[in-house]
Amino acid sequence: MKDILQDIIANKRIEVARQEEAISLQTLVSMGSTRLDLPTRSMRAALATSEAGIIAEFKRKSPSKGWLHPEANVREVLPAYELAGASACSVLTDSLFFGGSLGDLATARKVVDLPLLRKDFIINSYQLYQARVMGADAVLLIAACLTPAECLSLAETAHSLQLEVLLEVHSQQELDHLNPHVDMVGVNNRNLGSFHTDVENSFRLAELLPKEVLKVSESGIADPQLIARLRKVGYRGFLIGETFMKEADPGLTLTHFKEAIPC
Repeated sequence: MKDILQDIIANKRIEVARQEEAISLQTLVSMGSTRLDLPTRSMRAALATSEAGIIAEFKRKSPSKGWLHPEANVREVLPAYELAGASACSVLTDSLFFGGSLGDLATARKVVDLPLLRKDFIINSYQLYQARVMGADAVLLIAACLTPAECLSLAETAHSLQLEVLLEVHSQQELDHLNPHVDMVGVNNRNLGSFHTDVENSFRLAELLPKEVLKVSESGIADPQLIARLRKVGYRGFLIGETFMKEADPGLTLTHFKEAIPC
């Protein structure tokens, strides 16, 4: 299968360059000065103290499945997630491939008090300032998109902005992207090149992850029984999007999902 990630990153470089040309970093910081003065919420702490640890994701489509919920509204879905007991929410801000926007993130910040993760393909520090100004509490850094040096630089900048860092890895080789500024490690069960999903990937990498870093399993989690199995090997966060967003009522689906998790 064609390497979708290469197409996504190529488009992202163009997209971010155009955004920065339209609104300079200095202007962005000036416009968001009020938001930058506000404290952020800790996603790591929320997951560590939660029984379920679900990061409920808002996304309208994916490159592999197409449109999941094209008419989904942040103002409806996010409060429903919060009411259903999500520990945090992930908001896709990529437009072309996932049907999201920075506006979705800004709206999410207005309607819920949960920690918010900006989920995008971050390749430039400008995107970190965007995330902070729009109300994110944490950002996703994807090892497959970055060199270890780039990852370190972006993680340092994120921390300077009071943003927590979720580092996403898919293989043992990508663990060299870990650095002291990483707050959480997410094991993606989905290969970003082929979009093939294998939930056993989280189990394969569990023992290789540092004990001091909070562990998150991402993608392909459709069975509540799997949450209990993953918790036994050390995971405390579970990023779930498609399982909820493909349904007419994502919040109600989350409620039923949580009720089915073994005690």
